[in-house]
Order: sequence, then C-alpha cells, then structure tokens
Amino acid sequence: MASRTRLIASTGSGLLQKSQALAKSRSSPLAAALATTSVRRFSQLNSHAASNPTSVFSSFGQQGSGNGPTTYFSSSKRTPTNTIIRFVPQQTAWIVERMGKFNRILEPGLAVLMPVIDRIAYVKSLKENAIEIPSQSAITADNVTLELDGILYTRVFDAYKASYGVEDAEYAISQLAQTTMRSEIGQLSLDHVLKERANLNANITAAINEAAQDWGVTCLRYEIRDIHAPDPVVEAMHRQVTAERSKRAEILESEGQRQSAINIAEGKKQSVILASEALRSEQINLANGEAEAILLKARATANGIDAVARAIAQGEGAAQNAISLSVAEKYVEAFGNLAKEGTSVVVPGNVGDIGGMIASAMAVYGNVSASQAKLSAGKQIEGNAQSQASQTIADLQNQLKDAEGGANQVHDEITKVMDQRLNKR
Repeated sequence: MASRTRLIASTGSGLLQKSQALAKSRSSPLAAALATTSVRRFSQLNSHAASNPTSVFSSFGQQGSGNGPTTYFSSSKRTPTNTIIRFVPQQTAWIVERMGKFNRILEPGLAVLMPVIDRIAYVKSLKENAIEIPSQSAITADNVTLELDGILYTRVFDAYKASYGVEDAEYAISQLAQTTMRSEIGQLSLDHVLKERANLNANITAAINEAAQDWGVTCLRYEIRDIHAPDPVVEAMHRQVTAERSKRAEILESEGQRQSAINIAEGKKQSVILASEALRSEQINLANGEAEAILLKARATANGIDAVARAIAQGEGAAQNAISLSVAEKYVEAFGNLAKEGTSVVVPGNVGDIGGMIASAMAVYGNVSASQAKLSAGKQIEGNAQSQASQTIADLQNQLKDAEGGANQVHDEITKVMDQRLNKR
C-alpha cells in the first residue's frame, strides 16, 4: 500500500509538470485551463492519499453518485441515489433537481423519479435540532470579560430556503448566535447577566429569528449553558456574598434586640396601665361606697327631719313641747360635760344664769320654729288653689300662735326642771 501511494504521488507530480508544459506549448487557453484543472484534481486526491490511501479510490467511486452538501440539517452525509422509485422517510424533505435546476420537494411516502435527469440534491430533516454554540468571550457593560457557551434549538420550516438560501445553515446560525450573544452581553452589567438569563436568552432568540427567516430556519429557543468569570471577579463576588450575609445577620440580630426591647417596654407599659386601672377602679369603688353611705345617711336624716317637720306641721302642742324639752336637756348636758375634761374652752358670760340661758335657747328655738312654720306656710299657699288661699292663711296663722304658745310652755317647763335640779344639788 505504501509503494502504491508513492507511485500515485510520483505519477501526479509528473503529470502536473507535463500539463504545465503542454499548456505553455498550445495556443488554446481553454485547453490549457482544462488540463491544469484535471491535474490539480488529481493532485488534491494525491494529498488526501498521504493520510488515508483508500480515500483516493473511494473518491473515484463516489463520482456521479449525486452527493450534496453535508450540512447539520441534512439527515445523512450522502444524498440518496436515484433508483426511480424511492420512499421518503417521515419528517424529511428531499430536494429534487432536474438537469441541475430545482424541480420539486418530495414529501414523506412514495416518490417516483425520472432516471438520469433527476437527482436528489438535498435532504433536509424537519425535526428539532440542537446546535452546540462553542465557548466565546464577551465583555459586559462594566468591562468584565466572560466566557459563555450555549445550546441553540432550531427547526427547518422551509426546505427550499434552507437548501438554496444559505450555503451552510449550521455555520451561519452558529456565527449569528455568537455575535448576537456578544452584542446582548455588552449591553448588560455582570449582575444583570447573572440575574436576567431568561431575558437574555429571549433577546438572542428574537434576534436570530429575525435574520434566519430567509434561511428557512426558525430558532425555537436559546439557552446559555455555562458562564465563566475571571478568578479575581469570582473571588470578589464571594467576598461580596460573605459581606452581604454578615450584614444581613447583623441586621437581623439588631432587629431581634430592638424587637425584644420593644416587647419588654410594651409589657412594662401594659403592667403599669393595668395597675393604674386597678387602682382607679378601687378608688372609684371606694368613692362610690362612701357616696352611697353618705347618701343613705342623708336620706335617713332627711326622713327624720321630714318626720319632725310633719309632726310640727300637724300642730300638736305635746310634740312641740317634747321637742323643746329635748333641746333644753341637750343644752344643759353639753354645759355639764365641760367640767369633766381638762381643756380650755370659751363659754358665754351668763353661765351662772341658767334660766337666762334656757330662755335664750327657747327663744332661738321659737324663732327657728316660727321661720319654719312661715316657710311651710308659704309653700302651701303657692301649692293650693286660689279658692282655698284665705282658709290656708288663717290656718297658718293659728299654727303660728300655737307654736308661740307651745314655746312659752316649754320655757316654763324647762325653768321648773332646772330649779328642781338646782334644789337637789
């Protein structure tokens, strides 16, 4: 095999030299060009034979087999041979050329071709394909260099445009994805690139679709796979994250202490409020009790006074005399108790004149009784009708006279009592 390779190489070199000499000797430029092209073709096969000796014979065997361009969107690297009757697979489109010109697109199923003049030029897969975008460098808006790679998912929607609209759809879309990604990365800062990957993928997809419509290919989605930042930037990001975590921890701790102090103060406040409310309630209850007691005492006193007043108003002389006697006795008892205690008191100058004192007390009582009688008479006059006004006034005058007579009787009785007590002493 090695000797055969060397033989082919030497033969090719000799043919090249002879063809060049023949081209110079002939006067026809067309003949010279054809000869040179044939020899160059043989030389190219010879260069491939140096690495793979069998490629020479396989290349000769492939001539005239109807091979088309081997792109990523082709279902196979070799186009099917025209055997007149062919079966097109599902989700596949075959482009048929007749005498070198586009003729039709074969749909899945049975297909009949014309021999010799028909050729299956392109085979396009209509399935979703994934294209790996190689890693590339991109500079962000804040001048950070990133290494990014991704995956692009595409699908052929027009087999004619995919065959004749672009030479190599895979290469074109890959380059477009790389340039679009660099452009989008340049508009964002590092933080936004890390946070807004979804928006970045959507923008790249929209830009690719806008340009790939003429190629018969649509971009379904683009996904950034890996993002690599320089080591100093990564270390700075780690320090930033650590500082942020420490800051949050300190803030949470201070917030906890603050809330604890607030809770303690609020508890003390509520305790003081409750204590004051309890004291207030206690004082209110005590005041209400004292008020009720005073009110009850006042009502009892008022009832007693009303009873005495009613007895006096009835004009009973015996009742008035009894009252006068009771007042005189209390007056005398009060002066009698002065000598029992060793205190200094101020007494009237006529202490020895007991009769005069009693007479003064009775006069005071008489005046009080007369005033009370007049007051009650005035109230009765205002309350009665006009027809009974004269009778009421006469009755009141009689009551006044009786009260004055009763006062005199009480005075006499008090005088007798005092004389009897003095005689006993």
